[in-house]
Amino acid sequence: MILGKNDKIFDILIYTIIAIVVFLCIMPFIHILALSFSSSGAVIAQKVTLFPVGFNFEAYIRVFTDQTMIHSLFLTIGITIAFTVLGMFLIICAAYPLTKKRLKGRKIMSMLCIFTLYFSGGLIPNYLLISKLNLMNSLWSLILPLAFSAFNMIILKNFFVAIPESLEESAHLDGCSDVGILLKIVLPLSTPALATLALFYAVGRWNTFQDALFYITKPTLYPLQLKLNMIVSASASSESFGESGNGAQLVPEVLKSASVIFATVPILIIYPFLQKYFVSGVMVGAVKG
Repeated sequence: MILGKNDKIFDILIYTIIAIVVFLCIMPFIHILALSFSSSGAVIAQKVTLFPVGFNFEAYIRVFTDQTMIHSLFLTIGITIAFTVLGMFLIICAAYPLTKKRLKGRKIMSMLCIFTLYFSGGLIPNYLLISKLNLMNSLWSLILPLAFSAFNMIILKNFFVAIPESLEESAHLDGCSDVGILLKIVLPLSTPALATLALFYAVGRWNTFQDALFYITKPTLYPLQLKLNMIVSASASSESFGESGNGAQLVPEVLKSASVIFATVPILIIYPFLQKYFVSGVMVGAVKG
């Protein structure tokens, strides 16, 4: 098919708009990156825009030599992995049975799950619950409360419903149990949805710090995002890192920027490995064959 002149102009216009939107989305990240590699004098003089001024690694040296930051990084990685694995296990165990018409009360169960999307106990009841369960200053307080996501469960349930029933019926005739069908047929066919929801879980847990702010008071249990929040909230760089090795004082903005990059890059590394599954999972149901 040969595109006409108007079609080419329209395509160029669309690509231009997309390029502008993409640039506007990544511009804050580029600015933070430039600040993290700039000198304190350039930052104070507000000379830094999208490119570093007075290029140096002093802020990153300060971040990587802070043992509490490294400890928080590995602690957050462990929490994120445990949270994602547990969350995926729970929504799979909930979504698959709810697709079966022979399950009694499945509509009521589905409504109860949907109800939690509109109403919750609130901050104070949640805090009292965690306290009564003796989960204060425990990593389980960062894993258990948010592990089951009704929203993710509904997405996975709709994906399971789209799998042809004939496949499961054939497996039943061959003597396969419900658990066997789930493990051998349903889950392998649901790889795009599982990868997408696992990514949602991991990113959500990685970026969350409010629950740690409420439930964690021991510095040794601070996750990375809470540590980052404390750095960003600090009024002076000496509160978090002190002076540099050469006696120079870095302005807080430089250390904040380096800390933001330090906390952002690890989760960004995951995206390339899950991109193909993520795109497939998002497009599920968009095209009917």
